[in-house]
Amino acid sequence: MSDKTPAQQAAAADISRLIERSRIAQAQIEHYSQEQVNELITAMVWSVCRPGVAEKIAQFTVDETQLGNYEGKFLKIARKTRATLMDIIDDKSVGIIEEDKVRNIIKIAKPMGVVGALIPCTNPEATPVIKAISAVKGRNSIILAPHPRSKQTNKMICDIMRDALKKFGAPEDLVIAIDVPSLELTEALMAQCDRVLATGGPAMVKAAYSSGKPALGVGAGNAVITVDESADIADAAEKIRISKTLDLAASCSSDNSVIALASVYDELLEKLQAQGGYLVNEEEKQKLQAVIWEDDHINARIVAQPASNIAGMAGFALPEGKSFFIVPETGAGADYPFSGEKMSVTMAFYKVANIDEAIKLTNEIQAYQGQGHSCGIYSHTQENIMKFGMETKTSRVMVNQPQAPSNSGNLWNGMRQTFSLGCGSWGGNGTNNNITWQDLINVTWISMPLAKTKVVPSDEQLFGAVMDKF
Repeated sequence: MSDKTPAQQAAAADISRLIERSRIAQAQIEHYSQEQVNELITAMVWSVCRPGVAEKIAQFTVDETQLGNYEGKFLKIARKTRATLMDIIDDKSVGIIEEDKVRNIIKIAKPMGVVGALIPCTNPEATPVIKAISAVKGRNSIILAPHPRSKQTNKMICDIMRDALKKFGAPEDLVIAIDVPSLELTEALMAQCDRVLATGGPAMVKAAYSSGKPALGVGAGNAVITVDESADIADAAEKIRISKTLDLAASCSSDNSVIALASVYDELLEKLQAQGGYLVNEEEKQKLQAVIWEDDHINARIVAQPASNIAGMAGFALPEGKSFFIVPETGAGADYPFSGEKMSVTMAFYKVANIDEAIKLTNEIQAYQGQGHSCGIYSHTQENIMKFGMETKTSRVMVNQPQAPSNSGNLWNGMRQTFSLGCGSWGGNGTNNNITWQDLINVTWISMPLAKTKVVPSDEQLFGAVMDKF
């Protein structure tokens, strides 16, 4: 007798049918050439980012999810997808992908099979595209499980990509969308696919790692930004505003806390206010706290909403021209909720004496939430930049760049283009890197004898002075 509920049994059967279709499609491209694979992913991206379509998707996403704004959605579907294609198009993902002459090893790329991908409602426009082309680049198929709040957006995008695949003679079922998502269907997908690619809340990522299948999950965001005395303050303020307000902070990479060294605190505050920041007073801070969190959880009603809407919910007026909140803060942890992720255009603001205090505070904030994800620093002092990178527990440090559009890759840096950011063991993840097609292949290592066999050195050479201690 099965220990599954009727809903779980029905979901498992439904997913089994989708998996079968997906495997049949994947088998048809398993031996595609690099040129054929590249043609498919190029067609998939063009199908969604081309003029007329990108605008339609952006507006549809906002209308369905009521999260973020049109400008942010359009940038993601029109520019981010293009940049991701550009980032991977010249990568070799078929056949021999590396030859190590020193170790006499040849590495051959092989597909994993069926990728099961979880799609969040905060980035539902470009994430399906980026995950799909990453899968197909490795000659895999993919099944996408959206958040219920963005299921129609996911279906629209997948249908467009399926039509593109068909135009180029490939099976449409290389990309399959779960049209009516449910927890049972998502769990069944994770249990039956060959590789889980999870982007979503902590509970869903934990479920992915517990699915029994190889999983790539991402940790929670809570980006902390430091501005030191050598920074270009006006430039830093503008870039912080860009990052804080991009898609109304739908991204988990949005600047959640900014730490200013005391010598630049007043100037940075002035510049941030000139950029549209609204400095809340103590009474407004308490009202804001009451509306952002409900029962120790972020209130879904404030996520990725305009600042004016949030202020209205909190019960105070927001002056015209203000687009994000600046909340003075002093501590980190549960007693200081503004030190955590806020998923809104709300930024905690701190003052510290020096770079050492900034690093200490950064680690305290991220020990509470967001450890391993991302930090940033505005500085022109290499010593401070390297000290910050060495002593923070983070997977990526953005230097003099707006965090949200930068850490997942952009034209002004060399980070891999993705929307899936590994956070390492700090964030409970199996990887630190920006997840891309390279995480969705198996690799066969061909090892041939070395021209000259290695010789183990003498104990004196190998152990040296250590021997004298024994």
